[in-house]
Amino acid sequence: MSTTSPSAESPAAGLPVPDHAARLREALLAAGFTADGLLELLGASAYAALARSETVPALRATREDGPLAALVRLFLLQRPVGRARAAAVLPLDEALADGWLREEGDGIRAAVDIRPYGGPEGQDWFVVSDLGCAVGGAGGASGRDEGVVLGVGGASTTLAGITVRTPVGSALDLGAGSGIQALHAAQHATRVTATDLNPRALAFTRLTLALSGAPEAELRSGSLFEPVESETYDLIVSNPPFVISPGARLTYRDGGMGGDELCRTLVQQAGDRLNEGGYAHFLANWQHVAGEDWQERLRSWVPRGCDAWIVQREVQDVTQYAELWLRDAGDHQGDPERYTARYEEWLDEFEARGTRAVGFGWITLRRSAAAVEQPSITIEEWPHPVEQPLGEAVRAHFARQDYLRTQDDAALLGDHFVLAPEVVQEQVGLPGAEDPEHVLLRQNRGMRRATRVDAVGAGFAGVCDGTLSAGRILDAIAQLMGEDPVLLRDRTPQAIRLLVEEGFLEPAATTPAP
Repeated sequence: MSTTSPSAESPAAGLPVPDHAARLREALLAAGFTADGLLELLGASAYAALARSETVPALRATREDGPLAALVRLFLLQRPVGRARAAAVLPLDEALADGWLREEGDGIRAAVDIRPYGGPEGQDWFVVSDLGCAVGGAGGASGRDEGVVLGVGGASTTLAGITVRTPVGSALDLGAGSGIQALHAAQHATRVTATDLNPRALAFTRLTLALSGAPEAELRSGSLFEPVESETYDLIVSNPPFVISPGARLTYRDGGMGGDELCRTLVQQAGDRLNEGGYAHFLANWQHVAGEDWQERLRSWVPRGCDAWIVQREVQDVTQYAELWLRDAGDHQGDPERYTARYEEWLDEFEARGTRAVGFGWITLRRSAAAVEQPSITIEEWPHPVEQPLGEAVRAHFARQDYLRTQDDAALLGDHFVLAPEVVQEQVGLPGAEDPEHVLLRQNRGMRRATRVDAVGAGFAGVCDGTLSAGRILDAIAQLMGEDPVLLRDRTPQAIRLLVEEGFLEPAATTPAP
């Protein structure tokens, strides 16, 4: 396993070099080869179909001649384009010399997939990947070699969306692939390091950054944290090869360790690689083992000195899971006996480990001195829709944990709160009933949580505008409802704490004088 950085002048064999990337970028933008341009040319239906790797609607939409249609056919549909047509829209000689394009008979073909990608602030970026592998997930790399480099898929955009985007001095993209996480990090990190076990992935990361007009990253080859063994970072992001498989056939997805050991190792080692206040974001899979609480399994992964928020988004039984990744590798399209044998290998592996199901989700760590003695570890199952990007919601979650960690019940009652933006109240009950059966508070942003509250909780949340302390609000509610204010103060802090923890209430920015 190499731990040396690939030479800037010697990218992986067969890949283009970024010498004239600025010229190529100018040509792509001039032709309107952007996310917005594609939507306008193809229409919403064909654009959505292309994201599903269905090309027929896009082929129909690009029958007419034109610069943008030529680029779509060349890079997205992998169809040959006449030399004159290619030369009319691209710096052809330079693109051929650098290896972005290749000649085939009388036509020109793309050597790599170049896909427009809209940045969070409207930037026009381009993600470079292997031909035919722009969309990840099932079937994204069917039948491909083990060193294949995928483009942007749902996992990539999920990780980018949950990452906290505060300005930082240093960021690490571990397992960089096509470079999309490094590209995002380059917008708010002074220094970006990208690592991957696959040299081709490092070369693709360099191409993605160059073609997108982003600063270069420091590229290092190696597994897990080996290439950065003695260094620490303010931000770590990783979409690792998390698939729990009976082997390591495909570098981009199979970690080569037994069970969920790769994800556990990655999370546990991240604590020593984070600076104080730094965040680490991972996508991961984990085993549900017979006789073991999956939440306790994940709790044991959290390194000392870190707070954690772990969200399980989906669970699949072992047969569903095996079928998903057998399709991903294209095994379902080959010899039926070979498919059966490989399916048996997956089930044998799960049976040997006592695995009953596999969870999918994300893990966020934050390095905190306070976590050494009093860590905040939230592990939950949340399969419901969320509003991406979630980075600010993630940052706010940990800020709330810091606040609650320092507040006993007396301090909580003395503080002032405001209702979070876009929280609404819903009353649930039979039509025409005098009183609702129960009241829900619902968020329309971030995690989009809903929580049931009683009459006191609903009344309390409704008047939280930062003016009165929590205790004085409860005293007023007690008077209105004819309750003992002392008893109400005694039993309500836990409910307030939960509303703060889940983001329905926020501590007021300033506390007015009593």
